[in-house]
Amino acid sequence: MFKFNSTVFMPSVLTLIGIPGLESVQCWIGIPFCAMYTIALLGNFLLLVIIKSEQRLHEPMYLFLAMLRTIDIALSTCILPKMLGIFWFHAPDIYFDVCLLQMWLVHTFQCIESGILLAMALDRCVAICDPLRHATIFTHQLLTQIGVGVTLRAALLSAPCLILIKCRLKYYRTTVVSHSYCEHTAIVKLAAEDVRINKIYGLFVAFSILGLDIVFIILSYFQIFITVFNLPLKEARLKAFNTCIAHICVFLEFYLLGFFSFFTHRFGFHIPPCIHILLSNLYLLVPPLLNPIVYGVKTKQIRDRVSKIFYAKNPS
Repeated sequence: MFKFNSTVFMPSVLTLIGIPGLESVQCWIGIPFCAMYTIALLGNFLLLVIIKSEQRLHEPMYLFLAMLRTIDIALSTCILPKMLGIFWFHAPDIYFDVCLLQMWLVHTFQCIESGILLAMALDRCVAICDPLRHATIFTHQLLTQIGVGVTLRAALLSAPCLILIKCRLKYYRTTVVSHSYCEHTAIVKLAAEDVRINKIYGLFVAFSILGLDIVFIILSYFQIFITVFNLPLKEARLKAFNTCIAHICVFLEFYLLGFFSFFTHRFGFHIPPCIHILLSNLYLLVPPLLNPIVYGVKTKQIRDRVSKIFYAKNPS
């Protein structure tokens, strides 16, 4: 690492400051964050165990749910241990390459989650609009292909963000990152060079993946609602719609938090930086916490299995 004219040439280490403006209370902020992470881990692992052990749950909807739970665990684990190291143990330094890896993993997992939510919407669309063909369309082979496809799509489209930073940005005004984890925009802002290509590509990835996914999810649910409201019996309409409620809640939770965080971060110039960072953190921590609760409450099979685990009476 060399300094030229108040710039740093290819830094080897960056410093994450956590939540700007709240450094004095970060140790206390870490407590609810750690509690959220712990509860999320327990809830998601419990769901994975239930889905694996219960043969009735080896259906596309629940297998997609298992993929989603795995990604939630990975996503929150990417950021929280280092974040708690900053908050509690005053360990803000991170190697530049490790920081880029964390950035790539965070954005890749976000894109994978979006792809799985789209697959779940299409699964519900076929199950309700064409139930007789659902089993022949959504085979285990197709589920595997979807899982591999959304993973490759996310990994390959996110990789150029990492490459553009590593290969194009050589000089940095500072090595202090005003964030609690390595986020693309926060890293790009450090550069003393032209970063327009980096920003444009970051927006391209966000809108080409998340934007297109949300459009297709909305179209899927538009078709579902048309089919449901055309069903002759009220009970059939309620039963069909009830199978979608949990997914709708998870969908709204993921995208509303995501877009709110995205727009406040880029256009909320008068909002204090600490609010931006807190929203970014909550966007990555709240869905893994709430999703197991939503599916546990709204899905009878999962609810019954949880009841058997925790409330089964010992044989006399």
